[in-house]
Amino acid sequence: MTPLMDDLGFNIGNAVPWFPHEQEQPYVLVRMTAQHVALLEDAMAEPLRRCYITDEVLKAAADRHGLTLSEVLAGKLPDAGATMAGDFGEVLGYFYQSAMEYPGNAIGPKKWRLKQDRTKPAPKSDVIHFIMPQRPAASAADQVLCAEVKVKSTSASSDPIGSAITDCAKDRTSRLASTLVWLRERAMTDDLGDVDIPLLNRFINTVDYPPAARRYRAVAVICENFVTAELSNVPATASDEYTLVVISVPNLHTTYNAIFAAARASVL
Repeated sequence: MTPLMDDLGFNIGNAVPWFPHEQEQPYVLVRMTAQHVALLEDAMAEPLRRCYITDEVLKAAADRHGLTLSEVLAGKLPDAGATMAGDFGEVLGYFYQSAMEYPGNAIGPKKWRLKQDRTKPAPKSDVIHFIMPQRPAASAADQVLCAEVKVKSTSASSDPIGSAITDCAKDRTSRLASTLVWLRERAMTDDLGDVDIPLLNRFINTVDYPPAARRYRAVAVICENFVTAELSNVPATASDEYTLVVISVPNLHTTYNAIFAAARASVL
């Protein structure tokens, strides 16, 4: 059976061509093409919606309160602006990290469902995946993937590459560990999809299981118009502690706004 992108209902194999690597060292440069971006509005509409709320919860909430699906969804999706841009970068990073493991199955929580405030970013580490080939049995092949994602979609002053690298260090020192504990606490009352408490325990209680590798990425999602200038901030040498990934997206501001609009329209 072809692996799906867990409960997003998306065949992750379809996303692999979206992320062509132009180079691998000293950093990974991904240049999405206009053709790939043109596919995103249709391909990502429903999966993006499900990043925030499952179909089952959406329908149940609408039925329980006598609301339309659109009204319930509006209470979950971010407004246009910085949070929407950041969320889109994180979701794109989630797709990228899943695609890089294909045809293997990377299991990740949809942290956007756990927001306390839709107008603010989700807390803790940005994007996490678990690789556990013999699940539920632990093995030395198990891994945790953790990405810090920054976005630059407008000409406003920012340093997405430097900021991603700086905050990736926070994941390595303490934030990933605290995120795993936080996810376990949320899993006690919230449905995290394919991520359950036994899975999280395997990666939290490290002394009880074989060592699991931890791999880190600093990801900068940048509008194509600004990529050349931003690459001047790239370190001259690669790091042994993390992989820097720069994803160039044509018309990024227009693209993410159109995809969120498509997600909203997907319940009409």
